[in-house]
Amino acid sequence: MLAIVWLAPLAAQPFHVDEIFIPWHKAGARGLNAVLVYPDIPGNRPLAVLTHGTSRLREERDQVTAWGLLPQAYWFARRGWTVLAVVRRGYGKSGGRADYMNGRCPQEHYEEAGRQSAEDLTRAIEYGVRLPHVDASHIIAVGVSTGGFAAVALTAKPPPGLVAAISFAGGRGAGADFDVCNPAHLIQAFHDFGKHSRIPMLWIYAEDDRYFWPEIAHKFDDAFRAGGGQDQFVQVPASAAAGHGLFRRVAIWSPIADAFLKAQNLVWLPQPLPPPAAPDKPPPPGLSEAGERAFRNYLLAGPHKVFAMAEHGYGSSTAQMTVDMAKTKALESCRQTAPPGEKCAVVSTDEGGPDAK
Repeated sequence: MLAIVWLAPLAAQPFHVDEIFIPWHKAGARGLNAVLVYPDIPGNRPLAVLTHGTSRLREERDQVTAWGLLPQAYWFARRGWTVLAVVRRGYGKSGGRADYMNGRCPQEHYEEAGRQSAEDLTRAIEYGVRLPHVDASHIIAVGVSTGGFAAVALTAKPPPGLVAAISFAGGRGAGADFDVCNPAHLIQAFHDFGKHSRIPMLWIYAEDDRYFWPEIAHKFDDAFRAGGGQDQFVQVPASAAAGHGLFRRVAIWSPIADAFLKAQNLVWLPQPLPPPAAPDKPPPPGLSEAGERAFRNYLLAGPHKVFAMAEHGYGSSTAQMTVDMAKTKALESCRQTAPPGEKCAVVSTDEGGPDAK
């Protein structure tokens, strides 16, 4: 395991947080990049493996970090789970061949892509069950978008101990809004995975999702069930304004996921542990009330991260590959909220040096 410097602010928290690299020959010398999060409680803990989606932009696929899944990892850790948030092969710092290399539109090979990404989850599970105090008989897989599709594929060839899976906006091939490449092939892939899947699943989609909108999401569901799969389909109303970013809106899906875990007898604590407290660091002067909330959320997010502000605006960027990348994106975010002519400046970073405040 490779711990990183960001552990210091979490020292007083009831959670352990480490960045690790999972060794695997198919992921080359780098292995699979992951973040391990678990609560400081006695006894064995069940295992949750989380994974990400796929940006439409190639350069953003190279910038995926496991830290981007930290808020969701905390959600499960607060409920007693040991969590591995894993970056699949070929994304970010993980080595190997990426699942999006399995064909390009109009020749998308959906089933093969799903199997490959599910294999990454299986490898993460194999690693996770060997960690201390992990209950190898109770494992769940959780993914968003292409990661949700990976969770579906995993249930068709489940590793020992997999008892449930959750797919947030699961699918592949959405090259543009309301435009999926070869949708009939994707629907057939869901059907074929359903032929072999018997693991209870929760599927959550937002009504205002432009990648996998209600009509096609229900076709995924119908095909999966026709094949024999078992899923609980939940559609979040558009009033929640979540869209394809639903997974980031933890407060929206929290009661839905809690109810599903309870129905599967996967509740381990009488009540969730308190959320991690932000480091005792005052917000920069001049922020609005909303800005102060944004700053507290920034403090809890993963590295590398930067907070920028102007006289009447602010912005942040977190869980980036480098602090320089975070600075660029934070300043861009700030300029979008600041009035024309106001200058944005970096006011906080998570690294030492003259810019750290």
